[in-house]
Amino acid sequence: MTVIPGTVTLTRDLPGRLQARRTAQVRARVAGIVEQRLFTEGSDVKAGTALFQIDPRTYRATRDAAVADVLAARLVVERYRPLLDIEAVSRQEFDAARARLKQAQAALARASLDLDNTRVPAPIPGRIGRALVTEGALVGQGEPTHLATIEQIDPIYVDFTQPGAELRRLQAALQAGRFKQVDSTRLELLREDGSLYPLPGKLLFSDLAVDATTGAVSLRAEFPNPDRRLLPGMFVRLRVPTAVVDNAMRLPQRAVQGGPQGQFVTVVAPDDHAAAQPIQTSGMVGTDFIVTSGLKGGEQVIVNGLQKARPGTVVKTVPWQPQDAPILAPSDPAPARKDG
Repeated sequence: MTVIPGTVTLTRDLPGRLQARRTAQVRARVAGIVEQRLFTEGSDVKAGTALFQIDPRTYRATRDAAVADVLAARLVVERYRPLLDIEAVSRQEFDAARARLKQAQAALARASLDLDNTRVPAPIPGRIGRALVTEGALVGQGEPTHLATIEQIDPIYVDFTQPGAELRRLQAALQAGRFKQVDSTRLELLREDGSLYPLPGKLLFSDLAVDATTGAVSLRAEFPNPDRRLLPGMFVRLRVPTAVVDNAMRLPQRAVQGGPQGQFVTVVAPDDHAAAQPIQTSGMVGTDFIVTSGLKGGEQVIVNGLQKARPGTVVKTVPWQPQDAPILAPSDPAPARKDG
C-alpha cells in the first residue's frame, strides 16, 4: 500500500458497563397481606400506576373510625362556640375541644394515607422487572419490603474509566503541539460481539480526581436506547476520540513489526528491493496504527507476504486490498453490507 499523509483522529477503545439512567425500588409502605399483583413482569409502566394490592380491610376500618372521631370532635366545637359567647363554657374548654378536633383530623389524614398505600404505585416511569413477592405474602412487617424494581433505560448510561497516566501523556502532547484538541463529547459504542451500535452517544462528565486505588479517571456517557436493546449490566467498549494529528499516516496492524530497536515496517525501495524502515507510532484509529515519524508519505509499505519479503530481497508488488473492501470488476454488483 502507498502511504498517504493526512489528518486523522486518534481514538481509544475503553471498557465500560451499562447502567440504568434511573432506578427505583418499589417497597411496601404499610404492613399487610399481598392480595394481587397488578402488572406484567418485564413491561413498561407509568408513574403512579398501581402495581400491588395489599389487603385494605384493616386500614379501611381505621379510616372509618377516624372519620367518626372527626365528626364527634367537630360537633363538640360547634356546640361550645355559642356557649363561649355567653360564657357558659370557659375559653380553656373551648380551646381543648378545638385541639381534639385537630388531633382527630390528623389521625384521619394518617389513616387515609395508610389506606391509599395499600395500593402500591410505581414511583417512576420505566421498565419493571420480576415481582419479588407473590400473592399471600406478608409484607411491610417491621421494614419496607422490596417488591420489585423499575429501571429507566432510554437513554442509558455507560460508566467507564480512562488510565490517568494515558490522560497525562495526551495532555502533554496537546501542550507540545504534536496533537490538536478534538471534540470528545461524541462517542461510539461497540457491543459485546464487536458490532458498532448505530446511534452515537455523548460524554456527560469525568471525575476531577484520579482514583488512588486504580490510577484511573471515572467517566460517564449517555446513549439513546429507543429499542431497549442495551440492557443494564452489559459490558461494552466505548470508542473515544482523543486528539487530532496532522500529517499522520495510517497503517494496518499487520504491516507494523517489532524488533530490538523498536517498531519498523518493510518498504519497497526504488530498485524493487525490500528494506526495513524504523517508525514511531502514537495511538490507533480502529485497527490501524498512527505513524507519527519515520515515513514522509508516498512510500510503498508491504502489508501481506512479509515472511517472504526479507530486507534485501527483490519483490514484485500488487495493490493491497483490505478484507472488508474486496476488488470488484466493473460489472460486479456491490457487496451487501453486513450488520456489524
